[in-house]
Amino acid sequence: MTATVPEVTGRGYDDISVGDVLPDLAIPLTRTLIVATALATRDFQDVHHDPELARERGSKDVFMNILTSNGLAGRFVTDWAGPFATVRRVKIRLGAPNYPGDTMRMTGEVVSKDDGLVEVKVVGANSLGKHLSGTVTVAYPAATEGRDS
Repeated sequence: MTATVPEVTGRGYDDISVGDVLPDLAIPLTRTLIVATALATRDFQDVHHDPELARERGSKDVFMNILTSNGLAGRFVTDWAGPFATVRRVKIRLGAPNYPGDTMRMTGEVVSKDDGLVEVKVVGANSLGKHLSGTVTVAYPAATEGRDS
């Protein structure tokens, strides 16, 4: 019996235009998400897992760490970009904290496309305002052939 490998399909570089808008993504901000992702990124700061200590330090509750925010920004773009794209750069600034019980809504728009690289402007907003804003750059295979990374 011979195993068959499914064909990989997805968005390609030629399918993308500057000005394309990514579909919104709503991410429920559960306490489990915030604590588990802080621990998974080896960020043991108490403000990311201990509500009482977070309040003692001036926060209303535990809040999401930057490594998780970076990962979610990258995931938002790669889910849209497809399996042929690889993340080259995530450049974000943080604003309002992501607290448990809220929702972060991710939005994005293609702002540049050149030589196999696609740059997407991203915003992640919650009920307090913008949690993150910046850009995620992805590369398609033709952009990485013969180049030093």
